[in-house]
Amino acid sequence: MSSEGLLIAKGEKELYLLPRMANRHGLVAGATGTGKTVSLQVMAENLSRIGVPVFMADVKGDLAGISQPGTPNPKILERAKLLKLGAMAFEGCPVTFWDVFSEQGHPVRTTVSGMGPLLLARLLNLNDIQSGVLTIVFRFADDNGLLLLDFKDLRAMVQYAGDRADVFETEYGRVSTASIGAIQRGLLTLEEQGADKIFGEPALNLDDLIQTDERGRGMINILAADKLMQTPQAYSTFLLWLLSELFERLPEVGDQDKPRLVFFFDEAHLLFTDAPPVLLEKIEQVVRLIRSKGVGVFFVTQNPLDVPDVTLSQLGNRIQHALRAFTPRDQKAVKAAAETFRQNPKINVETAITQLAVGEGLISFLDEKGMPGIVDRAFVLPPRSQIGPIAPPVRQEIIRRSVLFGHYEQTIDRESAYEMLKGRAERTAAAGQPAGMPGPSNDGAPSSPPPTWDRREPPPAEPRRPASRSRDTLLEAMAKSAARSVGSSLGRQILRGVLGSILGGRR
Repeated sequence: MSSEGLLIAKGEKELYLLPRMANRHGLVAGATGTGKTVSLQVMAENLSRIGVPVFMADVKGDLAGISQPGTPNPKILERAKLLKLGAMAFEGCPVTFWDVFSEQGHPVRTTVSGMGPLLLARLLNLNDIQSGVLTIVFRFADDNGLLLLDFKDLRAMVQYAGDRADVFETEYGRVSTASIGAIQRGLLTLEEQGADKIFGEPALNLDDLIQTDERGRGMINILAADKLMQTPQAYSTFLLWLLSELFERLPEVGDQDKPRLVFFFDEAHLLFTDAPPVLLEKIEQVVRLIRSKGVGVFFVTQNPLDVPDVTLSQLGNRIQHALRAFTPRDQKAVKAAAETFRQNPKINVETAITQLAVGEGLISFLDEKGMPGIVDRAFVLPPRSQIGPIAPPVRQEIIRRSVLFGHYEQTIDRESAYEMLKGRAERTAAAGQPAGMPGPSNDGAPSSPPPTWDRREPPPAEPRRPASRSRDTLLEAMAKSAARSVGSSLGRQILRGVLGSILGGRR
């Protein structure tokens, strides 16, 4: 079944997305209200049905209905009759809900060290000089075995560097007071917006995204992003980090009968807006190479011009919904979109783009040889699942029934940079020794005073263990001890993805 085509749309002929070509990436474009969300839903349903897990961000709150069977409402029945589909078999899909803010899904987090300075600089909206100072902070933390897990760790390290700028300059480079202030202001702004909740432990295990249910259907992972979208930079940076982690961690598998995971990147224009050239280069690298890891990426955006040409050229599967040609830029987008299709002599593509009905699209999928198919005008099939949001009690019941429930909900705050700096300073003060240049001590922490802006007592040495878990075995204890060794420079650089490395991608 996995080698068969997935029926997505129907016009003069049926249009199939070939599973083995789904990792060649794709584009779903169109103006607001033209049917992009339903197109995503239909593709996700079909992929799940053949055992392919899916990840998508729900930026409007209307994708959660995919978890419930649809109903034979008049619009659905009318579309089914138009396309001669016969009787509709309605069913929901297996869904795992995620939410950075822990409100509409399982908490999803990464660590400051795992994201790295390149993406954090974008998140904090830093210029080149300020980004360089942030890189120095990360390098110093690596060199001195200091884990950067959450914002309090990063703020402690940034203030530490600012207080000792003259000493840092000798070994790492100039650390200006203005740059330190800009970083701290950026951290404060993100905290006020709630974006600091992205960072902490337990961090997301990517294996939890690549699961199937008891019937062999791929799990559809839905990130509740309506609140996260209030901070667009945080939204796009977080999804880019997730995509880069998939690229970095998954092994090479080559071409398979079906993808390992399909990743829908909604509001894709946010990914490329104001991105520096070095980041655009890394994005292009990830998109180009991640197909060999068995991951397909579909960018979803209103305007195909939102995607740079070098990335657009790699998106072989296309669904183009209606565009509005009200401005010169709109007219340029219509012409550009028309020229990217393999032309059909029966269709004036440039004219058709502005005349498409809701749910109708100009569609071209890759054929079995990997060549773009001739573009066809067709209606996307109605989904089998519910269109639109679900009631909060229904969502909460799905979350509670998930096998992941209780794991990510138990936060961990183990010893890291903040606690190590504070503990070392207290021992130094008790011994009556002057505070000087950081140097490794027996516990691996630099001998320096901690920041004075936060007087919170350090947390317990051991994180809380969920009630459902028994005491660790010797093997588990050894494994956790090994995991904690990522405090070393090499450990953290290995964990940092291709877009997070302090060396700009060099491992």
